[in-house]
Amino acid sequence: MSTSNSGKTSWRLLIVLVVIFLLALYGIFIFASHPRAVEIVMTSATQTATQVKNAISGGGENSSTTTNLRPLDKAAYDAKMLALANYPPLKTKTIVMVSSSTGATSTKIVTIPPASPRLWPVKTAPYPNAGALLPFNRIVAYYGNLYSTQMGVLGEYPKPQMLAMLASTTAEWAAADPSTPVIPALDYIVVTAQGSAGADGKYRARMPDSQTDQIVQMAQQINGIVILDVQIGLSNVQTEVPLLEKYLKMPNVELAIDPEFAMHSGAKPGTVIGTLDATDINFAAQYLANLVRQNNLPPKVLIIHRFTQEMVTNYKAITPLPEVQIVMDMDGFGSAAKKINTYQSFIVSQPVQFTGFKLFYKNDQIPSIAGSDHMMTPTEVLKLSPQPSFIQYQ
Repeated sequence: MSTSNSGKTSWRLLIVLVVIFLLALYGIFIFASHPRAVEIVMTSATQTATQVKNAISGGGENSSTTTNLRPLDKAAYDAKMLALANYPPLKTKTIVMVSSSTGATSTKIVTIPPASPRLWPVKTAPYPNAGALLPFNRIVAYYGNLYSTQMGVLGEYPKPQMLAMLASTTAEWAAADPSTPVIPALDYIVVTAQGSAGADGKYRARMPDSQTDQIVQMAQQINGIVILDVQIGLSNVQTEVPLLEKYLKMPNVELAIDPEFAMHSGAKPGTVIGTLDATDINFAAQYLANLVRQNNLPPKVLIIHRFTQEMVTNYKAITPLPEVQIVMDMDGFGSAAKKINTYQSFIVSQPVQFTGFKLFYKNDQIPSIAGSDHMMTPTEVLKLSPQPSFIQYQ
C-alpha cells in the first residue's frame, strides 16, 4: 500500500507542476497582449518607489505607509534647522563692574544682540509628519526636458552620461557636508511654456506620460526622487497641477512651480517675467496635502522658483503644512555676487520654510559678465545663511 500511495503522490505532484507551468505561460501571454500590462508595470514601480522614499526618509525597507515610519524627533529637527540657519556665533563683551561701597571689581560677560533680526529658522512653520525629507537630507537635482538639449542638463546629455554626472555632483555635495545625506533628483519640466498659443491659446505644452514614465524609471534606477516642474503659461495652477495626480500620488514624486512663466497678465511667455500669488501656492500645497492624507504618503516637497520681488506676491500668506514642505528656490544666474544678493533679497529676507539655490553650468560662468568666471562650488554655497536644502543644476 505504501508503494501505491507513493506512486499516486508522485503523479499528483507532476500534474500540479504541469498546471503551474501552463498557467505561467498563459500569464506571460496575457501580460504581453493585454493593455493593462502597462498598469501592472506602473503598480510595481509605485511599490518600488515607496520603498525608495521610505528608505531615504528613515522608514523600514518594507514600509509602505507613513504609519510605518519613525516618528519625528523634534529635538533633532530643531537642532538641524538651527544648524542650517548657519548664523555666526553672537559676539560677547566683558563688562568690568566696581562696587561703590567696597571698591572691589568683578566682571560680567554679556552677549551682544545681532545687528538685524534673525529670521531663520522660520518659527511659524509647523513640524512635518513622519517621513519628511527635509531638513535631514539635501536634495540635489538635475533640471531639464527630454525633448530639449537647451532647457537644462537633464535633456542635454545621453541618459548614461547625465546620470553619471549627477552621481558625481551628489558625491561633491556629500563630501562638502558629510552631516547631511544627499538625495539625487530628476527635475523634469512636465509642462513647458511655449512661444506659440497652441490649440487652446494657453501658451504651454504638456509632456506625454511616456516621457514622464521614463523619468520615474530613471529615478528608481538611482534611488532618487522625481520633481515635476510646471510652467503654466496662460493656464493656471488650479488646472495644471491636478492633471499630474497619478504621478503625485507616488511617494517619490514632488512638485515645482515656476512663476517666471505664470502669465496672469495675459502676456506671451518670455516677454515679461510672470508671477504667482500666495493663493496659487497655497492651492498647490493644499492639493498635495490632500493626496498625502488620502494615500497615506510621506510629506511632499513643493518648490517655488524665484529671482525677483514680483515673481511671488503676499509671501507672508504662504502656509507650509505638516504634509507639505515648501522650498523657495533662488533661480537667478550670473556672477556669485549677483546670485548671493538675489538670494538674500528675495529668499532670505522673505522667509517661508526652506531655501533652494540654482546653479547654471553655462550662464553662471560667462566671461563677458564681470565676476562671472565660475559656477559656485558646494563649499561656497554652504557659506550662505541659511544653507539651502535644495540644489538645482541647469
